[in-house]
Amino acid sequence: MLHHPIQSVPVRTTQRACEVAWFSDLCGEDTEFLSVRDPARSTFAHCRTIALKADQLGFNNLLLPTSYMVGQEVVPFAGGVAPDLTQISLLTAIRCGELHPPMLARTLASLDHMLQGRLTINIINSDLPGYREDADFRYQRCAETIQILKQAWTQDRIEHDGPVYGKISLDTAPVRPYQQNGGPLLYFGGTSDGARDVCARYCDVFLMWPESEEMLYANMQDVAERADRLGRTIDFGLRIHVIVRETEAEARAWSRHIMSKFDPVRGGALKNASQSSWSLGVKRQNELRQMADSDGFVEPLLWTDIGKARSGAGGALVGSADQIVEKINRYMDMGMRSFIFSGYPLIEEADYFASLVLPQLPTLSMAVQQGRRPRT
Repeated sequence: MLHHPIQSVPVRTTQRACEVAWFSDLCGEDTEFLSVRDPARSTFAHCRTIALKADQLGFNNLLLPTSYMVGQEVVPFAGGVAPDLTQISLLTAIRCGELHPPMLARTLASLDHMLQGRLTINIINSDLPGYREDADFRYQRCAETIQILKQAWTQDRIEHDGPVYGKISLDTAPVRPYQQNGGPLLYFGGTSDGARDVCARYCDVFLMWPESEEMLYANMQDVAERADRLGRTIDFGLRIHVIVRETEAEARAWSRHIMSKFDPVRGGALKNASQSSWSLGVKRQNELRQMADSDGFVEPLLWTDIGKARSGAGGALVGSADQIVEKINRYMDMGMRSFIFSGYPLIEEADYFASLVLPQLPTLSMAVQQGRRPRT
């Protein structure tokens, strides 16, 4: 068994409490059976119901993904549900390059006011839909976007001069966010050196996809060292699926149920439709699955068959409530402080997680942990 003293991976928040987020799949992948689409689950009404359920159940945050697929787009969806939410934050995925950065700053500041400071941002550095872009160009565009956002939210003026966006000189009065202590937190995930450098230099939380504990810990050490060389510390999070039941046997039975109608041709087509399907991160998820046993497990509780039908995070924790809590505690001992869970189907699995696991976890939003918002 591994032992990971938290001191070996410096993070800003050492309190043993974690942010627990759920997921509202705006991209039309919410389903009971992997590789089988259910169009009724990609409507605004359904995705709104997921958000309201996560808010009611006590999750700290809710990831809203972005993709050029049938479903809902992030910013209008977030604005549409914001007035109905009471305590949950929205982790809104923003792909760099889609909006002129000063207007993006204004858009996000408006959302931050609608949510009364409960806005967090997931920075996406992928190709724009319909393009295959040079990686160095994407990293530069991403870095400049974040530079402009940070100036907009923390300074009196935006004064920018870069190769992608050129010279920008603007007063920041129109883009002031609700959160005055630095603006919304920035979450970022990436596998390549360029992506990790951007995260270490500018962002607050490094998000990872499922891998073995050894691989995850190596990723954390790498990004922590990059941040340390820049005089920064960074927090760590994990985006992963979950199947939890009262017993491990019941949880494994549900994993077999959601795969019972799996069609590899349909599953491959759905996976390849995603904007991230050719990314280095997805390649690593595919490689992880090749290490799995005949039931799809690469280590106790970590099941990888989900990656056969979806891009992005391709693994799930599968087990009893006690097993899942123990695994989350192990991740926390490694230095993780943010978890984004989901399950198929989303509403039903949120209920299982909230009743069996959530009461056993000390939870606190990352924004509160990092001093962006006061405790309530």
